[in-house]
Amino acid sequence: MRNILLFAAMFAALAAVAVFQSPTLAISIINLCLISAIMALGVNMQWGYGGLFNVGIMGFAALGGVAAVLVSLPPRPEAWSAGGLGLLSSGLALVVTGVIVAQIRKRLPASRMRGLITLLAVIIGFFTIRAFFDPATDAIEALDPAQFGNIGGLGLPIILSWLVGGLFAAGAAWVVAKIALGLRSDYLAIATLGISEIVIAVLKNEDWLARGVKNVSGLSRPVPYEVDLQEAPWLIDLANTLSMSVNELSSIVVRGGYAALFLIVLIVLTWAAERALRSPWGRMMRAIRDNRDAAAAMGKDVTARHIQIFVLGSAIVGVAGAMLTTLEGQFTPGSYQPLRFTFLIWVMVIVGGSGNNWGSILGGFLIWFVWVQAEPAGLLIMDAVTAGFGEDSAIRAHLLDAAPHMRLLLMGLILLTVMRFSPRGLIPEVIRR
Repeated sequence: MRNILLFAAMFAALAAVAVFQSPTLAISIINLCLISAIMALGVNMQWGYGGLFNVGIMGFAALGGVAAVLVSLPPRPEAWSAGGLGLLSSGLALVVTGVIVAQIRKRLPASRMRGLITLLAVIIGFFTIRAFFDPATDAIEALDPAQFGNIGGLGLPIILSWLVGGLFAAGAAWVVAKIALGLRSDYLAIATLGISEIVIAVLKNEDWLARGVKNVSGLSRPVPYEVDLQEAPWLIDLANTLSMSVNELSSIVVRGGYAALFLIVLIVLTWAAERALRSPWGRMMRAIRDNRDAAAAMGKDVTARHIQIFVLGSAIVGVAGAMLTTLEGQFTPGSYQPLRFTFLIWVMVIVGGSGNNWGSILGGFLIWFVWVQAEPAGLLIMDAVTAGFGEDSAIRAHLLDAAPHMRLLLMGLILLTVMRFSPRGLIPEVIRR
């Protein structure tokens, strides 16, 4: 009953936004709440199931975003003609270098000589790759850089990028896990944060891939455009019936279409996550989380299971990242800030209840709702508090200017309050014995 009341209160708050502010705004908030809930679900799998402290969420979300670009943009034959052969050659050189290094590490006994030979192979491989890569990317970026200057994409429906984004994030997570999962939890956090910053730096600087900081806009959409809907007779009749403008109704329908797609993804992922949590695999993951030494003594491969859960959680974050880029219709690497994609997601998981999938979903809705509504609410509160001051009051001006920063204050207050009165979150993990 408590859980039902919590979700009912959340939906009542969203309904209040629709009534007192705007239905369009309410659906826009719901869309971002759904995406936030999916990201929180992925992080909850890593932390709540496996006890892995990942603060590289931003990097995996960005990989989902770049997947939307590479899948949906139309192909650029001119770019491939100018530098395609060089890119493929550099990729082949990278694979050959990796194979050679792996064979050296496998066949030669551990010694100082093996280390030197490995280092020599890496250096030779690096300069070989750059010999093909640099001229190719320079040629691609020189092609009409004001509008293009990148390789384009596959020209496929952007909804397919949600799966591709998950695969991109999963592949990167596997590499990160192989490198960093042997570290202690605090060092793992530092390593994942550093690697996510490397991913963002690459996306910002490699213009040939997704235009870097020049951004990519005008991505295709899985739902109709408002302009097309506004000419549909059924929508005009419905707008007349509801006494609503056609423009507003078309915007509601489009955002509602996004919400339906996002809700389907959230339902599928929640169903799969709940099945996994209640399965023998889920019990094993929680046993490893609670006492990894005891689990290892029972014959469980702790490292392999940690890699598995890290890859799964990151894949879900990658799916959410592709969905976010789809919703925004553009890919802007400069917008991937740790505050939005790491701090907020972790607050969602902690406040909602780590180890409980429904808690993560509730946390995703609650925290994003407060984050969005804190600024207008702060202005109203400060305006009411300073109503007795004169219009030229310096104190009034200062408080009104500081009102937008209330969202950070509210995040801290919510986190501290929940930690004080419900340390395991609003919907705590259910312990089954």
